Amino acid sequence: MSRLEGTRILTFVHNEFDDLSLWYPVLRLREEGAFVYLAGEEAGKAYYGKHGVPALTDFAFEEVDPHEYNGVLIPGGWAVDKLRRFGHVIKFVHDMDALNKTIGHFSHGGSVLISAKILNGRTVTSALSIKEDMENAGANWQDDAVVVEGNLVSSQRQPDLPKYMKTYIDCLIRNKQRGENQLTPQ
Repeated sequence: MSRLEGTRILTFVHNEFDDLSLWYPVLRLREEGAFVYLAGEEAGKAYYGKHGVPALTDFAFEEVDPHEYNGVLIPGGWAVDKLRRFGHVIKFVHDMDALNKTIGHFSHGGSVLISAKILNGRTVTSALSIKEDMENAGANWQDDAVVVEGNLVSSQRQPDLPKYMKTYIDCLIRNKQRGENQLTPQ
């Protein structure tokens, strides 16, 4: 049995996502047995990363329900500035936090959490370029490769991806064993 068998993870995409910070986590989670779904502005559409790697979406933003997922990942890249403009994305992240489900954000992905207004008083990390934005949103910014606070798992840069994903996966497994992060009927 795979460690994350039956676990459902959602990630968001839009054009100019950071190819590595999307695909490395998706592939690692799938290796562990998780089902990873991609949501974009439109379902069934190919979005392209900064280096031209396509990502085909399974769902549109408005089709996803936080009760149907154990966790969410927000990759870095320039797409984050687009993602944070969609009310459905912001509400999804806000609701995932309220349900205490595992939220991973990488590099600039923390900008979505700023817009979701869930950082006040919480310790996180991010790309250095949004450190002040994170602090202005009330976060305690920490200069570490990976930071875990409650259900939030954050990371800074591409060389940190292996540690980030090991930590994110460990958090999902721990929460699964505790009975947290479970799918909830509507």
